[in-house]
Amino acid sequence: MKNKKQLVNLLVASTFLVMVISGLMAYFRPFSLKTTGLHSLMGFFFILLIYLHVKHNFKGLKKSFQGKNLALTFGITALLTSLFIWQPKPVQAILGLSNNLGAAQDRFAMNDNGMIYHYTPTPKFKLKLEVRAGKGYQTQAPPEMAIWLQNQSSYHIKTLHSTQKTEELPYWSWKVKEYEKAKKEADENDGEVLAVSGATPNSSFDARDYILPERNKEAFYLVIEVNQPGDGNKSYKDQPSLIYKVEIDNKYPTAFQVLELMGYSKYDEQEERWEAYYPDETITSALKLIDSALLTIERDK
Repeated sequence: MKNKKQLVNLLVASTFLVMVISGLMAYFRPFSLKTTGLHSLMGFFFILLIYLHVKHNFKGLKKSFQGKNLALTFGITALLTSLFIWQPKPVQAILGLSNNLGAAQDRFAMNDNGMIYHYTPTPKFKLKLEVRAGKGYQTQAPPEMAIWLQNQSSYHIKTLHSTQKTEELPYWSWKVKEYEKAKKEADENDGEVLAVSGATPNSSFDARDYILPERNKEAFYLVIEVNQPGDGNKSYKDQPSLIYKVEIDNKYPTAFQVLELMGYSKYDEQEERWEAYYPDETITSALKLIDSALLTIERDK
């Protein structure tokens, strides 16, 4: 019996050591499925060991489950649990130091230098967009921005990121409405796409049919709309948003591409649609929001 207790105690200590090391690795290193799997599976084994430890040492531990210590233990545990769920700014700051950003498909970060966006639909295809801030970029009040993909027919296929004030991004908002309208019509016609023109896969509503090289060898586009609210000048009370665009071609892949200015957003009343018009002298400080935008794509050969 004594040997069993010693074995369980040693296993508790060694398992706890592995969990500590794997936990530190998960915090300080980028996301790894092996590290997360090791930590999780050791956690399940640790639960079993704790049960055996309590079972073999119940008489000695029974005294600890009485009086003020029990109430204090539950109080501290409840407080820490609440803090970690609520995640106030100090906790967020600690979590933000971690290099493990999880297995999420996308990540967006904005700072004094601009913004960086990561999109990973599969481990074999990693997209990174770096937007360098221009002279007109305001750190305290950064511009509103939307990032999306569209097919060769210029139809929206997937929004990658958008800020909260969508009314400041009219071109993107209109694209999304057209997409939702087309999808609704397709659903009403038993999946037959009527509004999204173009050959397959350009009539698909699955973004993976455009992004992944094994599904599509045709070109598609990544588009950015950026707008700084309240940036009036002599011609506008509020200058229109600007649209930047780059073509992504899986047939002739390129690792690095620079987005080009497509134009400024303007509603065409005759056509009843939003268009992009190349900037003239009426567009001033809006042109200085973005210095450059670089798209990097890693494809598994």
